[in-house]
Amino acid sequence: MKLASLGCALMCAVAFHASARDNDPFGPKGPFKHVVVIYEENHSFDNLYGLWGAVEGEPVNGLPFAPSSKITQTRQDGTPYQCLLQLDVNLTSPPLPSSCTDAGPPSITSDFPNTAFKIDDFIAPTDTTCPLPTQFAANGVLKGQGLPGGCTRDLAHRYYNEQYQIDGGKQDHYVTGSDASGLSMGYYDTTQIPIYTFLHSANAPHYVIADNFYQGAFGGSFLNHQWLVAAAAPIFAGAPNDGSSQDLHSVVDANGMPTSTPLYTSPLGSAAKDAQLTASCNPPSGRPATPSNITCGDYAVNTIQPFVQPYAPGTPAYKRLPPLTGLTIGDKLSHAGIRWAWYSGGWSNADGDVGAPGWTNGATAANGCTDPNAISTAVWPNCPDDLFQFHHQAFNYFKSFAPGTLARKEHLRDEAEFIARAQAGTLLPVSFIKPIGEENEHPGYASQSNGDSHLIDLLNAILNGPDGKNTLVIVTYDEFGGQWDHASPPGNPGNHGPHDKWGPGTRVPAILISSKFTHSSVDHTEHDTTSIMATLEHIYGLAPIGKRDAEVPDLTSAADLGLYGGR
Repeated sequence: MKLASLGCALMCAVAFHASARDNDPFGPKGPFKHVVVIYEENHSFDNLYGLWGAVEGEPVNGLPFAPSSKITQTRQDGTPYQCLLQLDVNLTSPPLPSSCTDAGPPSITSDFPNTAFKIDDFIAPTDTTCPLPTQFAANGVLKGQGLPGGCTRDLAHRYYNEQYQIDGGKQDHYVTGSDASGLSMGYYDTTQIPIYTFLHSANAPHYVIADNFYQGAFGGSFLNHQWLVAAAAPIFAGAPNDGSSQDLHSVVDANGMPTSTPLYTSPLGSAAKDAQLTASCNPPSGRPATPSNITCGDYAVNTIQPFVQPYAPGTPAYKRLPPLTGLTIGDKLSHAGIRWAWYSGGWSNADGDVGAPGWTNGATAANGCTDPNAISTAVWPNCPDDLFQFHHQAFNYFKSFAPGTLARKEHLRDEAEFIARAQAGTLLPVSFIKPIGEENEHPGYASQSNGDSHLIDLLNAILNGPDGKNTLVIVTYDEFGGQWDHASPPGNPGNHGPHDKWGPGTRVPAILISSKFTHSSVDHTEHDTTSIMATLEHIYGLAPIGKRDAEVPDLTSAADLGLYGGR
């Protein structure tokens, strides 16, 4: 059976719940035979889409709607700053003027008053501020000394830090809780980013922007990838809890912070510890007690390497997460007979899939890792790119996708194969796309504009391919990247949507695109990362994996707007 026919057969064979409408976009009569999820990196909604404006007369909840109380950032003691401390080498004074002085404490001299600011006014997309793939630049690269792309420095995006930054929905501790200080208040001119220009060009597809979409869990990329595929925080089985160097538990102070920052001083001093796991519920002798309101246990919440290849070369076993045994959306799709794949940029090289789509290295060990962009310490056949992000490969953490399994061979594939399928009209019913580091928009090591241009390339391959006419594309970002947003996440005053101790966290960009859409619109329905899983469960009649994906609204509301219009 041809793949396109198989997709239709699978869709039509699903038994949907009795309340499904005849015009349900994901129902038996719905137009979508393929769903593609493109998972980008590290931007909050206001940071990237805050100036979107309105869509067919419907306002997008962006920067113009941000109340001053949520823009104004406050010190550790709750008093407002007068100026923003800047640490990025292109935002400090010098080279910029010293137009703002704050007596403190601490004293601050900068060119930035305490408000949100447009990054483009200081660092343009063409500026040569991007590091070499092998270069670490803690505070960014000075203009003229790097590669083009308008990169900024990276910003902390950690599990406990983000909860402190949200500050009970006040959104006023992003600067204080960040290692990048004032950069967290930066935003891009939305109207100049490639995706906006693409969707507002002649003959562009219709789209629905979701302006109430939140990252599934607090913190960074590792944990949010886990919530994308499993709607759960993973447990580190047998985690040491002895205070030794192999004890990976965090140590958190009474304010919920595991570390000091340039503008935050932890009462614990050097005893604070921001590590891979949550704080211990019963810390060993010599470690401070964990506050009663702090999430604790053996949960992996910050970046940790998988136990099996590919992982960062040289990572010792005690710093690698033991294989997980929980269910993923991939397992659920497979059990239901639904064809799917996770396509990652650079996967064939990193996984050692010699000769597979995307492989660019030697055919034998004698040839070795011949790609000049391979990590210098890589050992053939595992030849990962310098910017391959191991912790983004969510399924590689699960035992069911271990090396040598049929599930791994069938479902963990290279982005090059996805592009070929899109062009040939052989898309699987469900595809997840994870761009390689150079193209994923992550601040610090990647360019927003270059990554967004790669996103356009992916969209063109999909929408202009034979399957483009019946494919729904969901584009979103894994997490906020340490950047401020004015919308209070669920679980805070005024927003009581589905939530738990893991999140949701800061609002992130999300947009649905399809050639089937007859309208462009704005969906104000509250969603989070698990809404993607809930949507797939809706499409294929699958039982929820966890509590959150059972409760959160799926993306039917957004698809309805694109297909039928109205609000």
